[in-house]
Amino acid sequence: MHVVIMGCGRVGSTLAHSLEQQGHTVAVIDQDPKAFRRLGSGFGGRRVTGVGFDQDTLREAGIEEAGAFAAVSSGDNSNIIAARVAREMFGIENVAARIYDPRRAEVYQRLGIPTVATVRWTADQMLRRLLPSGAEPLWRDPSGGVQLAEVHTSPGWIGHKISRLQEETGARVAFLTRLGEAILPSAQTVLQEGDLVHVMLRTDEVADVEAAFAKGPEEAHS
Repeated sequence: MHVVIMGCGRVGSTLAHSLEQQGHTVAVIDQDPKAFRRLGSGFGGRRVTGVGFDQDTLREAGIEEAGAFAAVSSGDNSNIIAARVAREMFGIENVAARIYDPRRAEVYQRLGIPTVATVRWTADQMLRRLLPSGAEPLWRDPSGGVQLAEVHTSPGWIGHKISRLQEETGARVAFLTRLGEAILPSAQTVLQEGDLVHVMLRTDEVADVEAAFAKGPEEAHS
């Protein structure tokens, strides 16, 4: 996948290297050409000087071929504008914006732009929103037999109760992250768009649970 990143600070440069190490192609946009020094000589992607929400700058960075876009500059307004341009003008589905103000982050989540508030930011969190697939282990017991993992969930599950998700996949949902806040679901809780699902499962069942979550509710048990 080709990924475009706006902002070459500590977050953007770390994200760029992580994506490149995973085999993705990367373009980094920043208004300050000196910022690209953070990438080092080993970075093989594009360095584009310009404003990250300018359409011509985005095209130069390869946005038309991109599968994901990350807005991680130091400005909330710039990040959300760039994220919306990537989503609405270029049709990029996997978009994430770094937002400093958690209250703003919640508003933008409701507008359909996945956000990561700075106080909760980690490179892994941003990667999970850009490359939403499989299961990301968050904790393992000392024996390694049981783990807590964030599991990518098919959009087909949106609107269905957690109880059905658990019945048809055989997994146990530990908690959800919704609009940046952790919630303990009941059997009647309905999965909403943007929810991150955290599952407690046996390590030897990870592949089966991943596959069940990736399917819609009618296919999970087939």
